[in-house]
Amino acid sequence: MDQRATLEQLSEVLWRERHLLELLLFKLEEEQLVLSSGRTRWLGHATREVEAVLDEIRTAELGRATEADAVARLLGLDPGAGLAELAAHAPSPWDDLLRTHRDAFASLTAEISALADGNRELLAVSHRAAQETLMSLHDTVQTYDGQGQRATVETPHARLVDRSI
Repeated sequence: MDQRATLEQLSEVLWRERHLLELLLFKLEEEQLVLSSGRTRWLGHATREVEAVLDEIRTAELGRATEADAVARLLGLDPGAGLAELAAHAPSPWDDLLRTHRDAFASLTAEISALADGNRELLAVSHRAAQETLMSLHDTVQTYDGQGQRATVETPHARLVDRSI
């Protein structure tokens, strides 16, 4: 296979991976909206969608590694060379294209990392709030008696608490 065809294949794989990273960013934003709204009903679905995109990215990364190693061999580099090194040795216009891909990956990765950190924080806050709510439940209920006076009623019955919150 010639150099141009090999570089084209790498570029196609990189475009696919960029698309998947953008999709992951979108899915993380969806997850954040669900978390922020407090409507946890859809959180499981949102999380499964994030995990599905992550699986696709892992598969795409294997394809990228294979194609990048093929380009590295053609350029006289060792397998495992990064995009910056490939770009430094690639002929024009491939050098610019590889740098553009690398810059896009760096930018998307930073956005994804920040959003994922924010989502983890929202989950932690939600978890703490649920724990505090559960701890605030106690065996007595404040109510009023027949004369309008405060009365404490012992509640010996069990309470149902949704612990998935």
